[in-house]
Amino acid sequence: MLPTRDDARSRIVEAATLLLREQGARAVTTRAVSQAAGVQAPTIYRLFGDKDGLIDAVAEHVMATYVAAKTEQAAAERDDPVADLRAAWHAHVDFGLANPGLYALLTNPEREHSPATATGIEVLRARVRRVAAAGALRVDEDRAVSMIHAAGTGTVLALLGMPADARDSGLADAMFDAVAAGILTTAPARNDPGPVAAAVTFGTVLADLPALTDAERALLAEWLTRSLTHLRAGSAPATAPDSAGA
Repeated sequence: MLPTRDDARSRIVEAATLLLREQGARAVTTRAVSQAAGVQAPTIYRLFGDKDGLIDAVAEHVMATYVAAKTEQAAAERDDPVADLRAAWHAHVDFGLANPGLYALLTNPEREHSPATATGIEVLRARVRRVAAAGALRVDEDRAVSMIHAAGTGTVLALLGMPADARDSGLADAMFDAVAAGILTTAPARNDPGPVAAAVTFGTVLADLPALTDAERALLAEWLTRSLTHLRAGSAPATAPDSAGA
């Protein structure tokens, strides 16, 4: 019985994944993968387009379980969004250290994000939204997601750059604490969160406000975004023109 297209695709992805884990990114060549999978090189081009397409498929294969687990975990989280965010941070660091070759490929700035990576960022965004809804975020959600993502990527790459037996075991916690200090309100401040935290928290409930039209919600969202942009830049709030002098 001849192998099906799906069978060939699975064999190729598994062979490339094994090469990546055992020998690193440089070992994942079209020739090496075709030999390991027992197929001709043209089969790889036909199924994946090019090497980048194959790498994306490998990323999907390796990250699918990880992202699914993160999504399931996020759905079950309810009590402490900040503690959940810290746990997710450590899970991300652990994944990067366990998959150094794949992580290096996924974080290559010359490559576009794979769909699995994009899904992971959306899971992070949902966690940040929970923090914001709890009134614990003092920067806007987009800034918080960018800071966490950038710091998490940098932490993994820094640890991967160290000899395995000499890695700073406290770096991941220290980096999370540094980011948390920049994006979270302190416990006493939650009673008086300031304009940024108040605006960010209000933004999380816009979709649930009753008796508003879609246009009115869009207008409120525009006002919040404009205010947050000024607050982020440290600009003074705009004042309305004096109607008496108009």
